[in-house]
Amino acid sequence: MPERAREGHYLGFDFGLARIGVAVGEPITGGARGVTTLQAQQGAPDWDEVAALIEHWRPLALVVGIPPQHADGTESPVARASDRFARRLAGRFALPVHRTGEAMTSQAARQRLHAIGRPARGRRDKHRIDSTAAAVILEHWFAEGGTA
Repeated sequence: MPERAREGHYLGFDFGLARIGVAVGEPITGGARGVTTLQAQQGAPDWDEVAALIEHWRPLALVVGIPPQHADGTESPVARASDRFARRLAGRFALPVHRTGEAMTSQAARQRLHAIGRPARGRRDKHRIDSTAAAVILEHWFAEGGTA
């Protein structure tokens, strides 16, 4: 059985080539909430914005969702870009970076927003979906017994 995550903040990322949702959570509650969505160019965020988030939240570790594979089991281009993003996070910020599956997290985010009376509609709500999906990713990692 893996060791439980240590008490403190963790940041979760829902990676995308155009947008990266960000959430903060604590393992003591197992909960997370979306905090922002970063614009990205081919998966590369404004690293100064990422640094500001890390400075503000002072996380113990970072958690990046792993996009699903193609139906034939091969890795998708988004998954490869997500791997590169995770490696760059680790290299730039000297924090542990963990990976966890993100299958269906955007759908779960839409359902969660709908359940609280804030249904996501249209392009302007994509940012809320992405940051909420990052919260789903982080909560999944906590539930799976994520370790720092």
